Amino acid sequence: MANEFHFPSSLLHPRPIFLAGPTAAGKSAVALALAERIGGEIISVDSMQVYRGLDIGTAKPGPEELQRVRHHLIDVAELDESFDAAQFVRLAGAAAAQIQSRGHVPIFCGGTGFYFKAYREGLGEAPPADAALRAELEAQPPAELLAELERSDPATFQRIDRKNPRRVIRAVEVIRLTGRPFSGQRARWDGADSGEAGFVFCLTRPAGELRERLARRVDEMFAKGLVAETESLLARGLERNPTARQALGYRQVMEHLRGRRNLPETVELVKIRTRQFAKRQLTWFRRQMRLEWISLEGQSPEAAAANLAAELAART
Repeated sequence: MANEFHFPSSLLHPRPIFLAGPTAAGKSAVALALAERIGGEIISVDSMQVYRGLDIGTAKPGPEELQRVRHHLIDVAELDESFDAAQFVRLAGAAAAQIQSRGHVPIFCGGTGFYFKAYREGLGEAPPADAALRAELEAQPPAELLAELERSDPATFQRIDRKNPRRVIRAVEVIRLTGRPFSGQRARWDGADSGEAGFVFCLTRPAGELRERLARRVDEMFAKGLVAETESLLARGLERNPTARQALGYRQVMEHLRGRRNLPETVELVKIRTRQFAKRQLTWFRRQMRLEWISLEGQSPEAAAANLAAELAART
């Protein structure tokens, strides 16, 4: 390719590239094309793609993509296992080191903002999960947990995604275990951006274009068999995993399978929830990370990758 470039061989540890952004923006396709251009390997930054079996609903790369470019942190946990930011940081760090040792470029790609931040800036001082307390909190009504969080830590209550039970439970858990506000502990990160921080971009699209892509993705997921996949996962214990069972799409399909709503209503609800999720992602990235924003409006993955490659070449 005329525009292809590789990091100079003199750079023993090529700086990583971070491609964040909302779901369905086209990050994965751009990362794939970019990896082929610059000699990269992809590290998935997705809190649900780590689970084996959560394939269709997480838009996990298929055999063709996996054959084209080596991927990491996909299918690293079973449905009956927990997975958190600390594990992500450890595994991602090991993967990045291996990639760099081969003279390749680590390309972090995904939409889980907290994982990006944890990797780049370090983990805070919050204690590990307490199994007994976690079970107690999971049994409490969400309204009670939110009320406790508002009393104990108004700052976190104002900022947290109140529709995400995992984050609410974790915040209350940390407050109970430490006796201190969760917000103060989150502010104390162990690391800081450095020269190793790499190149950080947020890939997005105009609202109308993103909305169309989101709707199309949801339709494709159901056409590929999201309902059947969910049924299979339920038989393997999906509902017993407090993290995986909250995965967008699967949660709504589980409700459908219990008779809560019909399939067309379920498809429409997943589209609504996905749009809301993408909006929260964009808000989070704007407030929590220092990023260079790139619009993919009207661009093919190959064109976007070519533009990124040229920009990276100019900076290297």
